[in-house]
Amino acid sequence: MLNFEIDRIIQNALIEDIGTGDITTESCIPENAHISGYFIAKEEGTVCGLFVMGRAFRLLDPEIKVTLKSSEGQRVPKGTIIAEIEGPARAVLTGERTALNLLQHMSGIATAASRSVAAISGTKARIADTRKTTPGLRILEKYAVRTGGGSNHRIGLSDGILIKDNHIAAAGGIIPAVEAVRRRIPHTLKIEVETTDIAEVDEALAAKADIIMLDNMTNEQMKEAVLHIGGRALTEASGNMGDRDLKAVAETGVDLISIGALTHTVRAMDISLKFN
Repeated sequence: MLNFEIDRIIQNALIEDIGTGDITTESCIPENAHISGYFIAKEEGTVCGLFVMGRAFRLLDPEIKVTLKSSEGQRVPKGTIIAEIEGPARAVLTGERTALNLLQHMSGIATAASRSVAAISGTKARIADTRKTTPGLRILEKYAVRTGGGSNHRIGLSDGILIKDNHIAAAGGIIPAVEAVRRRIPHTLKIEVETTDIAEVDEALAAKADIIMLDNMTNEQMKEAVLHIGGRALTEASGNMGDRDLKAVAETGVDLISIGALTHTVRAMDISLKFN
């Protein structure tokens, strides 16, 4: 990730929280006061976003020192001290909530991704995210998915072709949509087509799609579709996969399982900052 883009995200978060000033801290904490403390995991999980947390504090005051006690992507048990902090008390208190919000959110995503990857262990399938992300935080959320062992789907609309149901309806069918796209894009881009039944799978195959999404199909339908495709395209299971038995989905033979819930409804990992 580009450092200036990360800084922009963090700066926007700090501006949102601080506004014109931290009235509470500035009122009751002496300007020259120093403080030390530690970040503790209050539940088991996969740690992610340590560098973002540290950067949030340093943008407020470069004198703040964060010492990491765990590593990015590490699975930690409840009670683990994952980092220590010391520095000017006002800056630490002012940055506490923003730093924790980002650290907890990214760790929650990494934890969910790690559990999903573990659930399909022994199969050929890979877990992938979607574009169902928090506006403004996509780059951090997709990084967190990778940290948890998952894979990234396209980052945005400009780096991949995904012809979905509404594109198909507006273009007049799968084949016209794929043909129109192929006339415009460079040869380096792959084309993915969303399908909902075998008839649409046949259309996608006729159009020579590179990836065929099997959307909201039952396990039996996906297994049939995978056999029908026979390796002529990559297959992706999609549609409320966060509520499905992932191992059973993977055993249908699909190559990818995309899960929007990794980012759009994930629960933050419980992490606290305690002062000495």
